[in-house]
Amino acid sequence: MKPLQSTVIQVKVKPSSRVSLLVQAESGAWLAQLKSPPVEGKANEELLALVARHFGCRKSAVSIKSGASGRTKWVRIEGGNQAVQNVA
Repeated sequence: MKPLQSTVIQVKVKPSSRVSLLVQAESGAWLAQLKSPPVEGKANEELLALVARHFGCRKSAVSIKSGASGRTKWVRIEGGNQAVQNVA
């Protein structure tokens, strides 16, 4: 059985945006624009769902490694999906 691989990406979050969008900057960091406000973890929940949808993995495979209360977050993506492996 192969061990699960994980990838960690840096995401700068802009809550309360007009659209939900995840794009990669030239620096390699990611920018997430979220419709949800940064209240009661709503923006974090939307971020996890957005990252999972973008990389084609389950929401349960995505977690915030650090920065849950800040605008810059480190997000861990578990699994061996080809799209995720191409990020690193």
